[in-house]
Amino acid sequence: MPWKDWSAERLGVALAVLAALGFSFKAIFVKLAYAAAPVDAVTLLSLRMVFALPAFLWVGFVASRSAPPLTRHDWGMLVALGLLGYYGASILDFIGLQYISAGLERLILFTYPTLTVLIGVLFMGKSLTRREIGSLVLSYAGIGLAFAHDLQVAGEMTAVLVGVAFVFGSSLSYAFYLSGSAPAIQRLGAARFTALAMLVSTLATQLHFATQPLSALIQPLPIYAYGAAMALFSTVLPVFMQSAAIRRIGSAKAVLIGTLGPILTIFFGWWLLAEPLSAAQLGGAALVLAGVLLVSRREIAVVRRRLVARCS
Repeated sequence: MPWKDWSAERLGVALAVLAALGFSFKAIFVKLAYAAAPVDAVTLLSLRMVFALPAFLWVGFVASRSAPPLTRHDWGMLVALGLLGYYGASILDFIGLQYISAGLERLILFTYPTLTVLIGVLFMGKSLTRREIGSLVLSYAGIGLAFAHDLQVAGEMTAVLVGVAFVFGSSLSYAFYLSGSAPAIQRLGAARFTALAMLVSTLATQLHFATQPLSALIQPLPIYAYGAAMALFSTVLPVFMQSAAIRRIGSAKAVLIGTLGPILTIFFGWWLLAEPLSAAQLGGAALVLAGVLLVSRREIAVVRRRLVARCS
């Protein structure tokens, strides 16, 4: 196998690219499923979570074998963050994709770093720097351009506005999840926290699905195939690939490579879904990526300073 001879750096870059590809393809799978049959967002999300469940059950079991038992506070954190991250953000995203293009969806979701900054300002007593203000201006100017592109293509403002609202809610839910996950990860470990939060969100998804008639389980074969593909290629594999990439090349390079995600989604949306491309959409993507990189580089620098301080 050729990759056995690769350096750690080369392998890490390859894993980061594959992780970005997997995450970016989630919206493509959702749109393909919607085109294949009249499936609703709750059923599609339920299939994705059920198919991903065995992997996270195994990771949770292995990570918890020699770990101390969870306290009530731990369970409270897991329930709250599981509902915000993998359940709340996902269901809002899946609903939003019924109304807007995969490219616009990915750009809106990619604003979660700037939303995390705003959460810190509004709820954690932090202040905005010039860099962060610039990031916000760039990101939301880019969203505006991409929104204008979708509006021109769809020709129906109400539908686009509804889709944007749902996906922005998804990005906000994920930003709250990220803001609260740092202390939970520090206490429980990344693998254990991720697996247990995934189990909480899977249970929440199935409870939501239980409000529907049993006939919702009867779907055409392509829907099951897209659900399984989302679970494997856009959930389980990218999560572990990203972790492996960070171990090999560090978080800074992994974040930079991750910015490929929106561009990949726009490209595959054009190629596989026949979503039209425009200069406004590409310009919007460039602005959003510039804004995210601007704020992400600051966060990376802060982490590096903390690590140097700990080692000195």
